[in-house]
Amino acid sequence: MNITLLVIGDEILRGKRQDRHLPFVIGLLGERGLGLHQARFVGDDERQIAAAIRDARHNGELLLSCGGIGATPDDRTRQAAAAAFERPLLRHTEGEALIIAEYGERALPNRVLMADFPQGASLIPNPVNRVAGFSVGNAHFVPGFPEMAWPMLTWVLDTRYPHLHNATPPVEFRLRVVGTTSEGDLLDLMEDTLARYPGLQLSSLPSRGGADRPRHIEFGFRGTEGLAAGAYRHFESGLARDFADLQRDPLAPPPA
Repeated sequence: MNITLLVIGDEILRGKRQDRHLPFVIGLLGERGLGLHQARFVGDDERQIAAAIRDARHNGELLLSCGGIGATPDDRTRQAAAAAFERPLLRHTEGEALIIAEYGERALPNRVLMADFPQGASLIPNPVNRVAGFSVGNAHFVPGFPEMAWPMLTWVLDTRYPHLHNATPPVEFRLRVVGTTSEGDLLDLMEDTLARYPGLQLSSLPSRGGADRPRHIEFGFRGTEGLAAGAYRHFESGLARDFADLQRDPLAPPPA
Protein backbone atom coordinates (compact mmCIF):
# COMPACT_ATOMS: atom_id res chain seq x y z
CA MET A 1 0.00 0.00 0.00
CA ASN A 2 1.48 3.34 -1.04
CA ILE A 3 1.62 5.93 1.72
CA THR A 4 0.98 9.63 1.06
CA LEU A 5 1.52 12.54 3.42
CA LEU A 6 -0.75 15.55 3.02
CA VAL A 7 0.32 18.76 4.81
CA ILE A 8 -2.35 21.47 4.86
CA GLY A 9 -2.10 25.17 5.60
CA ASP A 10 -1.49 28.51 3.92
CA GLU A 11 1.11 29.29 6.59
CA ILE A 12 3.36 26.56 5.17
CA LEU A 13 3.03 27.69 1.57
CA ARG A 14 3.61 31.34 2.46
CA GLY A 15 6.65 30.64 4.60
CA LYS A 16 5.13 31.78 7.89
CA ARG A 17 5.97 28.38 9.33
CA GLN A 18 8.43 25.70 8.29
CA ASP A 19 7.05 22.21 7.76
CA ARG A 20 8.31 19.66 10.26
CA HIS A 21 5.94 16.82 9.42
CA LEU A 22 7.73 15.48 6.33
CA PRO A 23 11.06 14.54 8.02
CA PHE A 24 9.21 13.15 11.03
CA VAL A 25 6.93 10.93 8.92
CA ILE A 26 9.86 9.68 6.84
CA GLY A 27 11.60 8.65 10.05
CA LEU A 28 8.44 7.20 11.59
CA LEU A 29 7.83 5.03 8.54
CA GLY A 30 11.47 4.05 8.25
CA GLU A 31 11.47 2.71 11.81
CA ARG A 32 8.71 0.34 10.72
CA GLY A 33 10.35 -0.73 7.48
CA LEU A 34 8.04 1.46 5.41
CA GLY A 35 8.60 4.27 2.94
CA LEU A 36 6.75 7.37 1.83
CA HIS A 37 5.34 7.28 -1.69
CA GLN A 38 4.70 11.00 -2.00
CA ALA A 39 4.08 14.19 -0.03
CA ARG A 40 1.67 16.94 -1.02
CA PHE A 41 1.39 20.46 0.36
CA VAL A 42 -1.97 22.21 -0.01
CA GLY A 43 -3.26 25.55 1.25
CA ASP A 44 -6.50 26.18 3.10
CA ASP A 45 -8.65 25.65 0.02
CA GLU A 46 -11.47 23.16 0.50
CA ARG A 47 -11.65 22.13 -3.15
CA GLN A 48 -7.91 21.51 -3.41
CA ILE A 49 -7.86 19.56 -0.15
CA ALA A 50 -10.82 17.45 -1.31
CA ALA A 51 -9.09 16.78 -4.64
CA ALA A 52 -5.94 15.55 -2.86
CA ILE A 53 -7.99 13.28 -0.58
CA ARG A 54 -10.00 12.01 -3.53
CA ASP A 55 -6.81 11.15 -5.44
CA ALA A 56 -5.48 9.11 -2.53
CA ARG A 57 -8.81 7.37 -2.11
CA HIS A 58 -9.11 6.43 -5.78
CA ASN A 59 -5.49 5.20 -5.87
CA GLY A 60 -6.00 2.98 -2.83
CA GLU A 61 -3.36 4.81 -0.82
CA LEU A 62 -2.86 5.13 2.91
CA LEU A 63 -3.25 8.88 3.52
CA LEU A 64 -1.77 10.69 6.52
CA SER A 65 -3.09 14.25 6.67
CA CYS A 66 -1.82 16.98 9.01
CA GLY A 67 -3.64 20.25 9.59
CA GLY A 68 -6.91 22.06 9.05
CA ILE A 69 -9.21 20.13 11.38
CA GLY A 70 -9.87 22.99 13.82
CA ALA A 71 -13.04 25.06 14.11
CA THR A 72 -11.90 28.39 12.65
CA PRO A 73 -13.07 29.50 9.19
CA ASP A 74 -9.72 28.70 7.58
CA ASP A 75 -9.84 25.07 8.77
CA ARG A 76 -11.55 23.20 5.94
CA THR A 77 -10.15 19.67 6.13
CA ARG A 78 -13.17 18.10 7.82
CA GLN A 79 -15.49 19.56 5.19
CA ALA A 80 -13.13 18.55 2.38
CA ALA A 81 -12.94 14.98 3.65
CA ALA A 82 -16.74 14.76 3.73
CA ALA A 83 -16.88 15.98 0.13
CA ALA A 84 -14.12 13.60 -1.01
CA PHE A 85 -15.87 10.59 0.53
CA GLU A 86 -19.33 11.82 -0.51
CA ARG A 87 -20.68 11.68 3.04
CA PRO A 88 -22.52 14.24 5.16
CA LEU A 89 -20.69 16.06 7.93
CA LEU A 90 -22.25 14.94 11.22
CA ARG A 91 -21.59 15.48 14.92
CA HIS A 92 -19.66 12.52 16.35
CA THR A 93 -21.20 11.76 19.74
CA GLU A 94 -18.06 10.33 21.35
CA GLY A 95 -15.87 13.05 19.88
CA GLU A 96 -18.20 15.71 21.26
CA ALA A 97 -18.19 14.07 24.71
CA LEU A 98 -14.38 14.13 24.79
CA ILE A 99 -14.32 17.85 24.00
CA ILE A 100 -16.91 18.65 26.67
CA ALA A 101 -15.01 16.54 29.20
CA GLU A 102 -11.85 18.51 28.45
CA TYR A 103 -13.28 22.04 28.29
CA GLY A 104 -16.60 21.96 30.17
CA GLU A 105 -18.81 24.96 29.43
CA ARG A 106 -16.07 26.47 27.27
CA ALA A 107 -16.67 23.66 24.76
CA LEU A 108 -19.95 25.29 23.68
CA PRO A 109 -20.86 26.46 21.17
CA ASN A 110 -17.65 26.51 19.09
CA ARG A 111 -15.14 23.92 20.27
CA VAL A 112 -17.62 21.11 19.73
CA LEU A 113 -17.55 21.92 16.02
CA MET A 114 -14.27 19.97 15.98
CA ALA A 115 -16.35 16.82 16.49
CA ASP A 116 -18.15 17.27 13.16
CA PHE A 117 -16.74 14.49 10.98
CA PRO A 118 -17.77 12.66 7.80
CA GLN A 119 -20.49 10.15 8.58
CA GLY A 120 -19.04 6.84 9.82
CA ALA A 121 -15.65 8.28 10.78
CA SER A 122 -13.70 6.67 13.62
CA LEU A 123 -11.66 8.59 16.18
CA ILE A 124 -7.90 9.03 16.50
CA PRO A 125 -7.10 9.71 20.18
CA ASN A 126 -5.33 12.97 20.99
CA PRO A 127 -3.05 12.55 24.03
CA VAL A 128 -2.61 16.31 24.51
CA ASN A 129 -6.14 17.71 24.87
CA ARG A 130 -8.51 14.87 23.89
CA VAL A 131 -9.79 16.73 20.79
CA ALA A 132 -9.76 13.71 18.52
CA GLY A 133 -8.65 13.37 14.95
CA PHE A 134 -10.58 11.08 12.63
CA SER A 135 -10.24 8.30 10.09
CA VAL A 136 -12.34 7.45 7.05
CA GLY A 137 -11.23 4.25 5.38
CA ASN A 138 -7.48 4.45 4.88
CA ALA A 139 -7.41 8.25 5.23
CA HIS A 140 -6.37 9.63 8.61
CA PHE A 141 -6.63 13.26 9.71
CA VAL A 142 -4.77 14.84 12.62
CA PRO A 143 -4.06 18.44 13.71
CA GLY A 144 -1.20 20.49 12.36
CA PHE A 145 0.49 20.91 15.75
CA PRO A 146 3.43 18.46 15.85
CA GLU A 147 3.05 17.75 19.58
CA MET A 148 -0.42 16.39 18.82
CA ALA A 149 0.01 15.12 15.27
CA TRP A 150 3.06 12.96 15.80
CA PRO A 151 1.80 10.68 18.60
CA MET A 152 -1.53 10.45 16.78
CA LEU A 153 0.15 9.33 13.54
CA THR A 154 2.23 6.85 15.52
CA TRP A 155 -0.98 5.46 17.02
CA VAL A 156 -2.52 5.09 13.56
CA LEU A 157 0.42 3.14 12.15
CA ASP A 158 0.86 0.89 15.18
CA THR A 159 -2.85 0.29 15.87
CA ARG A 160 -4.36 0.17 12.40
CA TYR A 161 -1.48 -1.08 10.26
CA PRO A 162 0.83 -3.41 12.20
CA HIS A 163 0.45 -5.88 9.33
CA LEU A 164 2.27 -3.44 7.03
CA HIS A 165 5.36 -3.20 9.24
CA ASN A 166 8.28 -4.76 7.40
CA ALA A 167 10.90 -6.60 9.44
CA THR A 168 13.16 -6.84 6.38
CA PRO A 169 12.94 -3.42 4.72
CA PRO A 170 14.85 -2.56 1.55
CA VAL A 171 18.50 -1.62 1.89
CA GLU A 172 20.62 0.74 -0.19
CA PHE A 173 24.28 0.37 -1.06
CA ARG A 174 26.09 3.43 -2.39
CA LEU A 175 29.13 3.96 -4.57
CA ARG A 176 30.82 7.19 -5.60
CA VAL A 177 32.57 7.34 -8.97
CA VAL A 178 35.22 10.06 -9.15
CA GLY A 179 36.64 11.42 -12.40
CA THR A 180 35.90 13.40 -15.52
CA THR A 181 32.98 11.40 -16.82
CA SER A 182 29.26 12.02 -17.23
CA GLU A 183 26.12 10.05 -16.53
CA GLY A 184 25.74 9.60 -20.27
CA ASP A 185 29.05 7.70 -20.43
CA LEU A 186 27.74 5.24 -17.86
CA LEU A 187 24.20 4.95 -19.17
CA ASP A 188 24.74 1.57 -20.88
CA LEU A 189 26.13 0.12 -17.66
CA MET A 190 23.17 1.49 -15.69
CA GLU A 191 20.67 0.03 -18.17
CA ASP A 192 22.46 -3.33 -18.15
CA THR A 193 22.40 -3.42 -14.35
CA LEU A 194 18.67 -2.68 -14.25
CA ALA A 195 17.99 -5.36 -16.87
CA ARG A 196 19.95 -7.97 -14.92
CA TYR A 197 18.36 -7.12 -11.58
CA PRO A 198 14.59 -6.57 -12.05
CA GLY A 199 13.02 -4.67 -9.17
CA LEU A 200 16.18 -2.73 -8.39
CA GLN A 201 15.89 0.99 -7.70
CA LEU A 202 19.00 2.66 -9.12
CA SER A 203 19.73 6.31 -8.43
CA SER A 204 22.38 8.56 -9.97
CA LEU A 205 23.36 11.90 -8.43
CA PRO A 206 26.06 13.85 -10.28
CA SER A 207 28.14 16.69 -8.81
CA ARG A 208 30.30 19.14 -10.74
CA GLY A 209 32.68 19.27 -7.81
CA GLY A 210 34.50 22.37 -6.67
CA ALA A 211 37.62 23.67 -5.02
CA ASP A 212 37.33 21.24 -2.12
CA ARG A 213 36.13 18.12 -3.94
CA PRO A 214 36.50 16.58 -7.41
CA ARG A 215 33.78 15.96 -9.94
CA HIS A 216 31.88 12.77 -9.13
CA ILE A 217 28.67 10.76 -9.46
CA GLU A 218 27.04 9.03 -6.52
CA PHE A 219 25.12 5.83 -7.32
CA GLY A 220 22.59 4.09 -5.10
CA PHE A 221 21.38 0.50 -5.41
CA ARG A 222 18.18 -0.10 -3.43
CA GLY A 223 16.17 -3.28 -2.99
CA THR A 224 16.26 -6.48 -1.00
CA GLU A 225 19.72 -7.10 0.41
CA GLY A 226 20.61 -9.83 -2.08
CA LEU A 227 19.29 -7.89 -5.06
CA ALA A 228 20.97 -4.61 -4.11
CA ALA A 229 24.28 -6.31 -3.25
CA GLY A 230 24.34 -8.19 -6.55
CA ALA A 231 23.60 -5.04 -8.54
CA TYR A 232 26.27 -3.07 -6.68
CA ARG A 233 28.94 -5.70 -7.40
CA HIS A 234 27.89 -6.04 -11.04
CA PHE A 235 28.07 -2.28 -11.52
CA GLU A 236 31.43 -2.03 -9.77
CA SER A 237 32.93 -4.82 -11.88
CA GLY A 238 31.66 -3.11 -15.03
CA LEU A 239 33.40 0.08 -13.97
CA ALA A 240 36.65 -1.78 -13.32
CA ARG A 241 36.44 -3.46 -16.71
CA ASP A 242 35.39 -0.55 -18.93
CA PHE A 243 36.34 2.59 -16.97
CA ALA A 244 39.61 1.72 -15.25
CA ASP A 245 40.64 5.39 -15.12
CA LEU A 246 37.76 6.26 -12.78
CA GLN A 247 38.17 6.08 -9.02
CA ARG A 248 35.62 3.96 -7.18
CA ASP A 249 34.83 5.15 -3.66
CA PRO A 250 32.55 2.79 -1.69
CA LEU A 251 30.28 4.96 0.49
CA ALA A 252 28.03 2.16 1.79
CA PRO A 253 29.13 -1.12 0.22
CA PRO A 254 27.41 -4.47 0.78
CA PRO A 255 28.91 -6.77 3.39
CA ALA A 256 31.78 -8.91 2.19
